[in-house]
Amino acid sequence: MTLTKPGYGRPLDIRNGRIEMHHGSGGRAMTQLIDELFMAALGNTYLAQGNDGAVLPEAHGRLVMATDSHVVSPLFFPGGDIGCLSVHGTINDVAMMGAKPLYLSASFILEEGLALADLKRIVESMAKAARAAGVPVVTGDTKVVEQGKGDGVFITTTGVGVITNDTHLSGDRARPGDTILLSGTIGDHGMAILSRREGLAFDAPIVSDTAALHGLVATMLESGAALRVLRDPTRGGLAATLNEIARQSGTGMLLREATIPLNPAVGAACEFLGLDPLYVANEGKLVAICAPEDAHHLLAVMHAHPLGAQSAIIGEVLEDPRCFVQAVTAIGGCRIVDWLSGEQLPRIC
Repeated sequence: MTLTKPGYGRPLDIRNGRIEMHHGSGGRAMTQLIDELFMAALGNTYLAQGNDGAVLPEAHGRLVMATDSHVVSPLFFPGGDIGCLSVHGTINDVAMMGAKPLYLSASFILEEGLALADLKRIVESMAKAARAAGVPVVTGDTKVVEQGKGDGVFITTTGVGVITNDTHLSGDRARPGDTILLSGTIGDHGMAILSRREGLAFDAPIVSDTAALHGLVATMLESGAALRVLRDPTRGGLAATLNEIARQSGTGMLLREATIPLNPAVGAACEFLGLDPLYVANEGKLVAICAPEDAHHLLAVMHAHPLGAQSAIIGEVLEDPRCFVQAVTAIGGCRIVDWLSGEQLPRIC
């Protein structure tokens, strides 16, 4: 027999039920949804405080905060879903600053008609990702919009972390002569989303690389290498990320395409669809820029971590007031890797 808290009556019908407008009304139905679905999966001592915010322990060091909204379509894709993605994405944004992620908040916008079974699956995926990362969701919010005014569920997560006083990572710190490293293959996430969205089947399965990178980052920081910049190449892929850093630092970038790790299935899919993998999103990779004398030591440290096993040195920072990103092609030519003028793959994160 399923028991509910006093005053709720029947428990939520997770198998057959759907989100209704009264689930966002602030009344009994909303409280039941929070207790029986969200708290059941995400519950911890901070959420159990039951207030509009969480009182957290004192943190020692400088605070870092990042926020990210997730509107991915479809909600479920090979290798993950919007739930784990929303946890990984914000943890990574905090980690790219060199900070240790501590806490997350989560805000849900639910569309009327969303199956409760799907919502439960998403929230449980979030909880599993948060537990694995050791970064709890400590506060949140839920709203419901009319059917047709959303797309199932949108999730905004905010992360808070702490950074030591001697850690300084920023896009404006890249210097001519620095080395560019990449932690693994590019384009896996974007192509996994596209294949599911368009119903495409490839000979080899393409799976999202969504993952929390703070453990890899901690290992890299502990290595003693002179790190200048860390960045996760999400929307716009590696190309957009390097253009952003070049503009911030007033430098140029030179890539060697032959050294950039690429899953053969992703490469074949991109070629078939006329897409450039340099512009395809990732959710479990990072770009690192470091002093050239530390590059090979840092690469060895990255190789020793499971999420950096396919790391590679892919290029260098140049003195270039035009802030161009260039790539030496596999046949020895050179091309400009410019900003996208539009969006190759919308709704991928």
